[in-house]
Amino acid sequence: MAEALQKTAPESPLWQPANAVVQNSRLEAFRQEAEKASGKKFAGYEQLWQWSIEKPDAFWNLAWDFMGVIGDKGSVVLENPKQMPGGRFFPNGKINFAENCLRRRDNADAIVFRGEDKVERRLTWAQLYDRVSQLRQVLQGMGVKKGDRVAGFVSHMPEAVIGLLATSSLGAIWSSASPDFGVQGVVDRFGQIEPKVLIAVDGYYYNGKVIDCLPKIAEIQPLIKGLENTLIVSYLSNDPDCSKLANARGLNAACDAVKPQEIKFDRYDFNTPLVIMYSSGTTGVPKCIVHGAGGTLLQHMKEHQLQCDIKRDDRVFYFTTCGWMMWNWQVTALASEATLLTYDGSPFYPDGNVLWNYADEERMTLFGTAAKYIDAIKKGGLKPKQTHKLKELRTLTSTGSPLVHESFDYIYDAIKSDLHLASISGGTDIISCFVIGNNLSPVWRGEIQGAGLGYAMDAFDDDGKPIAPGAGQGELVCTVPFPSMPVGFWNDEGNKKYKAAYFERFDNVWCHGDWVERTVHGGWIIHGRSDATLKPGGVRIGTAEIYRQVEQVQEVLESIAIGQMWEGDQRIILFVRLREGVALTEDLQKKIKDVIKRGASPRHVPAKILAVADIPRTKSGKITELAVRDIIHGRPVKNVEALANPAALDLYKDLTELKS
Repeated sequence: MAEALQKTAPESPLWQPANAVVQNSRLEAFRQEAEKASGKKFAGYEQLWQWSIEKPDAFWNLAWDFMGVIGDKGSVVLENPKQMPGGRFFPNGKINFAENCLRRRDNADAIVFRGEDKVERRLTWAQLYDRVSQLRQVLQGMGVKKGDRVAGFVSHMPEAVIGLLATSSLGAIWSSASPDFGVQGVVDRFGQIEPKVLIAVDGYYYNGKVIDCLPKIAEIQPLIKGLENTLIVSYLSNDPDCSKLANARGLNAACDAVKPQEIKFDRYDFNTPLVIMYSSGTTGVPKCIVHGAGGTLLQHMKEHQLQCDIKRDDRVFYFTTCGWMMWNWQVTALASEATLLTYDGSPFYPDGNVLWNYADEERMTLFGTAAKYIDAIKKGGLKPKQTHKLKELRTLTSTGSPLVHESFDYIYDAIKSDLHLASISGGTDIISCFVIGNNLSPVWRGEIQGAGLGYAMDAFDDDGKPIAPGAGQGELVCTVPFPSMPVGFWNDEGNKKYKAAYFERFDNVWCHGDWVERTVHGGWIIHGRSDATLKPGGVRIGTAEIYRQVEQVQEVLESIAIGQMWEGDQRIILFVRLREGVALTEDLQKKIKDVIKRGASPRHVPAKILAVADIPRTKSGKITELAVRDIIHGRPVKNVEALANPAALDLYKDLTELKS
């Protein structure tokens, strides 16, 4: 196992891998293969990473073979290597995502599921294969074919995984959202992609409460154009009542009516769309990001095997919902022949030990979570090291928001000392991680270990010039094409929205929208978003989604929402301009929050609501979220000359309410 180093000085690493960890790791084996392939020597991770970005064709060709991707590479690894966008990996390649994830057919655990203390299930690899075969046949009977969309309004349970695999096996496109989303939030997403089939859960448990989703599904169905059939997943009931739903039946009954059979995996183009995910902008409905099957598979397998050392029979957990990209990330661990440990519900029900109990009882090897969860258990005084064995746990990954320095200390002091802590960051846009861990390098307090292999990461200043390590903060950019770049945005003629989202700031360079700095250790620190997209707890939220709900409150004339960095995370602050004579009472605040919660989701609810007399806007009439955000963080506003009412900014300075 790895060794935790004594924290005698700030410049000492918290952890560095013992020789046994290095020698037994997939990354070390790959490093040796890379030396043979390149004829070079790579003394450490940094040199291996440098080769991977200087020779992306050689790196990704070797990665395909080393990780055991099932498929046909074709004759070209990278087409148009100098173009972003435009670079295409394996343009002649053929794969089937589901074939890679269903490579095992034995009786070991493939998926273990817990739904709070109400439900516990497990599927073997053979059972998973058979159920995918059955659902695939059901979808074929419903006319689903290559390019069609299947939407999942589902909890983090086996049926969600089965839905993705059955859909992708046909060359169709999967898209999922969490059942805690309100009707409008679901329609804003699925309504754009017009799915042929909706797979929806009958309800779920949260914090001991039962939430019935059937009435919500009935509202959603008529609002989605092109929807032909609905399959209801049994969670609350073995026989959900579908009588009030249109063209709906139970998923279990539909699957049980057909016999499992061998799946004929047709292989599709490497860049065939696999999933559609949603990145909320600051205006309008969320953008629909289309990710390709090959890029998603290859990138995830690389991150699993080389960055997180996931091996056959490892037991991989991620605390996530099906509306977060980390769900997709976890599912692909099946392609590395690892078991998925899934959980749905509150991580604090019946108490804060529930996930650590799960870790012990199911011999968890990787524990994935959000930084916000680590902060919460730290504040709650939990010390899993004293209450749990965590014998098999090798890796803890944290994402969603920056992991503060103190939480690094807490993990090694209170959870486990001989642990690879991998703070990671990437996002929905790339369905993977730009910066991530590795077990060849030490872990430094407050730092992500380094850029992922194959990712040419840098920090740029306003003029598009690289910022040296330790020399300041800048925009997170990527300067070389990578396989998991989106195939495009849905219904985006001429790729206009796609190019505007990532390539307008710097020519031929991906600009991610994170504010970062490189450290002298070769690591990275994420300081939050550099654009107006909100990201509380790692969940991307567009301000337009909040405004759309607040507009329904008669007492509010207009509003502006921003993200305030707070205790290592981001919290949503909503400023409202009220009608004359209206006061921001506790009752009105509750009303606003309830409207947002019902119409969008609990994650959209602001931490604080403040009344203001005016909201700054540009001369063209647009409200200026970035200016307000800069003001409350004490930063200078760069575009004051573009404002029609710059004096309004003074209303947001040094607000006492934002200091607690």
